[in-house]
Amino acid sequence: MQVKNYTHDDYINAINSYPKFWTSIRENTLKTNRYNEELNNGVEKIRAIYPQLKPAKIYFTIGALRSNGTTIDSLVLIGSELAMADKNTNSAEFDENLGAGRRIYFDSNPIDNLVLLNLHEYVHTQQKPRVNNLLSYVLHEGIAEFVSVIAMNVPSSTPAINYGKQNKKVKQKFEEELFYGNNTHHWLWSDFKNEFDTRDLGYYIGYAIAEINYNNAINKQAAIKKMIELDYTNEADVEDFVNRTKFFSKPINKLYADFDKSRPTILSIEPVIVDSTTVNPNLKRITLNFSMPMNVESRGFDYGPLGENHVLSVQNIIGFTEDAKSFTFEIALEPDKHYQSLITNRFLSKDGIPLKPFLINFKTSKK
Repeated sequence: MQVKNYTHDDYINAINSYPKFWTSIRENTLKTNRYNEELNNGVEKIRAIYPQLKPAKIYFTIGALRSNGTTIDSLVLIGSELAMADKNTNSAEFDENLGAGRRIYFDSNPIDNLVLLNLHEYVHTQQKPRVNNLLSYVLHEGIAEFVSVIAMNVPSSTPAINYGKQNKKVKQKFEEELFYGNNTHHWLWSDFKNEFDTRDLGYYIGYAIAEINYNNAINKQAAIKKMIELDYTNEADVEDFVNRTKFFSKPINKLYADFDKSRPTILSIEPVIVDSTTVNPNLKRITLNFSMPMNVESRGFDYGPLGENHVLSVQNIIGFTEDAKSFTFEIALEPDKHYQSLITNRFLSKDGIPLKPFLINFKTSKK
C-alpha cells in the first residue's frame, strides 16, 4: 500500500469489480511454496557474480492490479495477482483500456517467468536510488534485468528487449525524447500506445547499454559490480557509463545540445513587462508569443523562486490563437507587489517538444 499508494477503496473496488478474475487467479497464487528452492538457487547465482550481495526478503503479496513487482528498502514485493497469472486468467471484467494490455500480459504466461521476475526485483534492492529523469529510470530497470538474466543464464522474458534489438527506430525515438522530462510513461510502466505497439521499451534501452558494458569488460565481475552500484546522483559518472558504450548516435551532452536547439521558446510577452518595476496594477491580460506552433491541449505554470505568495493570480484562460503561436490569459494584480510565475515545459510544441521554461518577473507600481 505504501509503495504503490494503494488505498482501502482501491482494494475494495478491485475485489468487488473483478470476481471472475480473482476466482481464476486464486489457484496460482497458492503455489508460492513450490518456488522456494528455485528462488533460493537464483539468489545464490546472483551472489556468484556479485559477492557483495546484501540480504533481502521476498514477499508474495496481493495488490490491486498496479504492479507485478516492486521493492522497498531490502524487501521484494511481488504483486501475485499479476505475476502469477497465465493464459487461463480471466480478463473479461476489465474495461477496454485495462483489458487489452492485461490480456496480452496474461497470454504470455507470466507465472512461467516468476523466478526471473523475483531476481530482477532482488537486484533492485542492491541498487542505489535512481533520480528523477528518464535515463536514470531506464538504466535502473535495464541493469536489473540484465544482471538477473546473466545470473540465471536464460533469455529475458520482457518482449520489449527482443523487439528493441530488432528495430533501430526504437533507439532513434528514445534519443529524440530523452530530455523531454514529462514522458516517462511513454517508455516505462504503462500501456501507453506508441508507434511500435510494444510497451516498456525503456527496459530495452537500459538493457542494451548494460549488455554492451558487460561485453566490453575484461573483468566481468567488476562490470557487474559497477552496474549494480552505479550512482545515479553522479551525472558525470552516469554519462561516462553510457558514453563508453557508444550505444547512442552521439555522446549525451551532444544529444542534449541538439535537443536544446529544437525546443520552442517564448519570443516575447505582451505587454512588455518582464523585469519591469513599474507595471500598472490595473493590467488584466498577458499574451505569450512562441517561436513555433504549440500543442493547444498542454500548458503549465508554476511558482518562481520567490514562492507561492508571489505567483500570478490567473483569473481566466483565453487560450491559443488560431496559428497556435500565441497564448493569452487574464490576471488580477495588486499594487506594490513583486510577481513571479514560471511558464513550464508542460507547454509543448505540436511535435511534443517541451518549452524552454520562462520566468515572468516584475513589480507593480504603488498606484
